[in-house]
Amino acid sequence: MSEVTSNQHAGTPTWIDLGIPDLARAVEFYHAVFGWEFRTGGPETGGYTICTLRDKAVAGIMADPNADATEFWWNVYLAADDCDATVERVVAAGGAVVHPAMDVLDKGRMAIVRDPAGSQFGLWQGRALVGAELVNEPNTLVRNDLMTRNPEPIAEFYASVFGFTPERNTQIPGMEFLSLIRSDGHDLGGIFAADDKTPTGWDTTFEVSDVDTAVRRVAAAGGQASDPEDFPFGRLAMITDPFGARFSVHAMP
Repeated sequence: MSEVTSNQHAGTPTWIDLGIPDLARAVEFYHAVFGWEFRTGGPETGGYTICTLRDKAVAGIMADPNADATEFWWNVYLAADDCDATVERVVAAGGAVVHPAMDVLDKGRMAIVRDPAGSQFGLWQGRALVGAELVNEPNTLVRNDLMTRNPEPIAEFYASVFGFTPERNTQIPGMEFLSLIRSDGHDLGGIFAADDKTPTGWDTTFEVSDVDTAVRRVAAAGGQASDPEDFPFGRLAMITDPFGARFSVHAMP
């Protein structure tokens, strides 16, 4: 799937955004790395900026003067058929509400919540904006995975809220993780065990045509990157943007 024209199945990662202290610098960096263009809304949006590819929405960024330079990740929003009812299931399953459900103009309805381990994520019930309009192609969102200290009970939380089936995955040698499987059999992402030195939270991975080229662009634009590595599903590198936000880039084999 590449172009998305309707709301995603409940629980599917459907939107990502990032608050950064310098919007102009972020526009420069992400344009250099992914070739994105940008549409900034009017005063009623607080300057929220939609990142686009081929004039399709792929992500959002916003100026946040309180965002510091410590390590953090992009915000992921999971699709919700009914945002308010999903918030109720989050609380019933042991999670917490950070920002209650609210309308975002005519774009949709959202909430920010935390799972029982404290990892934050958003809920998005699309209206005028279904979420990311391009996915699973170069320079767009391809995957989100959760790093947490104790995966099994957290997997049960997401299963309770969204109806996922957690399945142990051993396809990557030397690494086991729990896949979250939708009711239609689609693999939505994994839950990985994080050690005491690994930051916890939802990670975001963008598809690229060539990881090594993307890494060079990151360095030239003022970010940092790990050395690219091959694994059974392609080639991967970890990226840190100029503000300290983490994400990954991936290319298919």
